[in-house]
Amino acid sequence: MGRSQESFNKKDVRNRKEKKRKEKEKKRLARKESKETESTDDMIAYVDEYGRITDTPPDPSEKEDIELEDIEIGIPSRDDSYVEDTLRKGIVQFFNDSKGYGFIKDSITKQTVFVHANNLLEEIKEGNAVSFEVAKGPKGPMATQVKLDK
Repeated sequence: MGRSQESFNKKDVRNRKEKKRKEKEKKRLARKESKETESTDDMIAYVDEYGRITDTPPDPSEKEDIELEDIEIGIPSRDDSYVEDTLRKGIVQFFNDSKGYGFIKDSITKQTVFVHANNLLEEIKEGNAVSFEVAKGPKGPMATQVKLDK
């Protein structure tokens, strides 16, 4: 009784749903059949010594033996035998008296180091040779204990 009152649009929608359901069932059966014929060898991937994924297995003759003790996990321990010289020398590249900051170029590492007026022991100007210590600042290396180099 319900079907006699259905409009053409309702019948069309019902037929499309039925057709879609049948196609889905066909695809599911086809996938199931293809999985039975597939072997697991097609799914295996290998990683070579450079970390690339390949489909060929590695050559056993090129295998490299690694001792368990040679593998380091984590950060290596600090070697305290090397002590860096904390007193450095450089030339003032830029210094702004009104703003109270500038930059010093380290003569050895050629690294530019920030300097603030609070860390000056003597007045400095651009082009002066200075000696200073490097400390960790909020945005990177920072010069402290800055004085003119004589």
